[in-house]
Amino acid sequence: MDPLAVVFGLFGAAWGVVADRVSARWPAHEDGSVRRVDWRTPIVAVFGAVALAAVPIRFGDVAERALFGAVFAALVLLMATDLDQRLLPDVITLPLFAVGAAALVWGGDTLVNRQPAWLAIAVAIGLPLVLYVASLPFGEGAFGGGDVKFLAGIGLLTGGLRLVLAVFAGALLSSVVIVALVVAKRITLKSYIPFGPFLIVGAVWAVLLPAAS
Repeated sequence: MDPLAVVFGLFGAAWGVVADRVSARWPAHEDGSVRRVDWRTPIVAVFGAVALAAVPIRFGDVAERALFGAVFAALVLLMATDLDQRLLPDVITLPLFAVGAAALVWGGDTLVNRQPAWLAIAVAIGLPLVLYVASLPFGEGAFGGGDVKFLAGIGLLTGGLRLVLAVFAGALLSSVVIVALVVAKRITLKSYIPFGPFLIVGAVWAVLLPAAS
């Protein structure tokens, strides 16, 4: 096993626990409560460990390792806040959008083997807006502004094709989890399930896909 992957993984697990505790306090809950450690804590910790451990395995370049290490750490915190408060805070998603734009200029077509820059921009803007409009008949919260900003940033960072794959993977994963929870009678068809965590997992998976030869 790659020693650097172990180091990244251990950091990711520790950061996942910290992110869970941060999300229990920030943004502040309306009633002032602070959630105790619960089922969300190990989920975020495991996600952090797996996502961060994969960075040095997928990327050999030091700059790319630093970039995606920071991005994945931000995604761990987004995972925690969405699981706790159904919220993808602007203070994280907007800088992610800026990082994606900067990486698009800096990385050219080599960062994660993107399609041309114009296509990355078009899909990064167009796909989230289409999903947002399509979600309107299902009521407020089905697909929110935080999801739009998050996907736009990921689209700029990874390119149009990988953004489409991220959304597809997130939708597939959410379907599997929701069906399993309904069958287990843990939720009903009327229960609200945040879509953000599934999009985040899909985004990480899409970034880690090997570059086409």
